[in-house]
Amino acid sequence: MSALGDGSPLPLIGRPDDAVLFRTAAGPITAAQANTAAHHLAEALPERRYLLNLCRSRSGFALATLAAALRGQISIAPGDGPAERLRAIATRFADASSIADDPATPSPLAAHRCLPPWPQAALMPAASIPAAQVVAIVFTSGSTGEPLAYHKSWGELVWRSRAAATQFALSPAHPVAIVGTVPPAHMYGFETTVLLPLHAGASSWCGAAFYPDDLRRALAACPAPRVLVTTPLHLRSLLRHSLDLPPLARIVSATAPLDASIAAAAEARFGAPVEEIFGATELGSIASRRPTDTPLWRLYPGIRIGIADAPIVSRPGAEPCPLADAIEMQDAEHFRLLGRGGDVIKLAGRRASLAGLNRILNEIEGVEDGVFLAPTESMAESMIDDAAQPVARMQALFVAPAHSPSEILAALRGRIDPVFLPRRLVRVAALPRDALGKLPRQALLALLDDG
Repeated sequence: MSALGDGSPLPLIGRPDDAVLFRTAAGPITAAQANTAAHHLAEALPERRYLLNLCRSRSGFALATLAAALRGQISIAPGDGPAERLRAIATRFADASSIADDPATPSPLAAHRCLPPWPQAALMPAASIPAAQVVAIVFTSGSTGEPLAYHKSWGELVWRSRAAATQFALSPAHPVAIVGTVPPAHMYGFETTVLLPLHAGASSWCGAAFYPDDLRRALAACPAPRVLVTTPLHLRSLLRHSLDLPPLARIVSATAPLDASIAAAAEARFGAPVEEIFGATELGSIASRRPTDTPLWRLYPGIRIGIADAPIVSRPGAEPCPLADAIEMQDAEHFRLLGRGGDVIKLAGRRASLAGLNRILNEIEGVEDGVFLAPTESMAESMIDDAAQPVARMQALFVAPAHSPSEILAALRGRIDPVFLPRRLVRVAALPRDALGKLPRQALLALLDDG
């Protein structure tokens, strides 16, 4: 096995030919079929540097990514967003064509095509990609500002799959069936539901699995052992519904802090351990924990964090990268999270965690959803000092049909420092969460203006 940090070739698909990678309503897709389809699509791609990957199904997204890599192109994963964001990405990466798996998907590019049918042809030989080759560009969610682009090498992505397989004890002899509620273009969904089946003992469901009823049907269509890859938002939604799910072997959560009480309720309800992944778009997944067992995070194999002026993450297949979060290393493999980047606010000389304030708001009986907004134009700022903003105050939005803002404010008194009580509390019908449960700041500010 070659080292992932050098330029040595790594398999395009590191699974046996008969291994099932993806499960669709039309039937399973094996490694041999995916390899052959990727070769055929690569030959048909126009000569470009980039491929704007607008495929929404996991199998289509994977096929386009693999075909671009074989052709020496870079797959751009723009994710969901307004049309102007897609046009901006297309302008920035001008030497691009685009591809989608739905003819109705709009594209800002003239060089656009729909994914052709998977070929029924003679199997192609297995292929490899240089570890150092950049194969994908992924973006941050943009919830706190303009989305940032990060380049990913094949070595980094392959290592991520192999490390996750070790971290979660995935066995090639007994592969798990993954059902994900997260989109494939997001780094978390990309890693767990697109890349993982290519190099670890797992298959990924490619049909609908967002709403509770869809999720139940998706899990029923997959063989045991089943793994649910989801978010805290989806877990809370599932816990509010009374439907039964097929037996689960594991639940994995990411994209937002998972409260231990939600994890415990999900474990009791669904009879499966709930594990949380720690990561970021620029880093990928680097650690995990079981919140009901421990507050400590365990690093993936091969990850090292050095603490100097700031934490620096070293991982195979990628350059060292600073960590935006405050942590305390317990030993070489475990750390305690002290605060996520942008989470700590300071008012009147006192500090608080936005995540902690949101948790308290959402724990109030009758509150279905809620969020605090810090008094700054950008939540990317890690600290807010009221010396510069002497009249700055918190604001909050909440969903609670049976409660007025004054009732929610009264419930908050005594639970949080008075300095952080919101100056304005606005009741709304729903918060503008995206598919990952994230809340774009501009959309929240618009709701405040309307309120």
